[in-house]
Amino acid sequence: MNIKWLSIVSAILLLLGILNGWPYAYYIFLRWIICGTAIFNAVGFSKAKLIGWALVFGAIALLFNPIFPVYMNKSSWVGIDLISSFTFFLAAYSIKNQK
Repeated sequence: MNIKWLSIVSAILLLLGILNGWPYAYYIFLRWIICGTAIFNAVGFSKAKLIGWALVFGAIALLFNPIFPVYMNKSSWVGIDLISSFTFFLAAYSIKNQK
């Protein structure tokens, strides 16, 4: 699976996370997936000398890290999930156009 598809899957998972009714385990799973994908994207963009993108995904990785989690209320996470999802979709589109 390449970086484009990982970004799309992550964006969809973030959008699903906005919906109510998920067990807490989904959000733990979401943290691991988003953190891992964000690190993968940050490294990929760093190697491509796209430092701005690398910094954005580094920040997303820190925010979603499962080892030292950031705790906020649901309404705060909804905004962060929307912005992060948009960022992953934008990165996937950007990657598509670079090839």
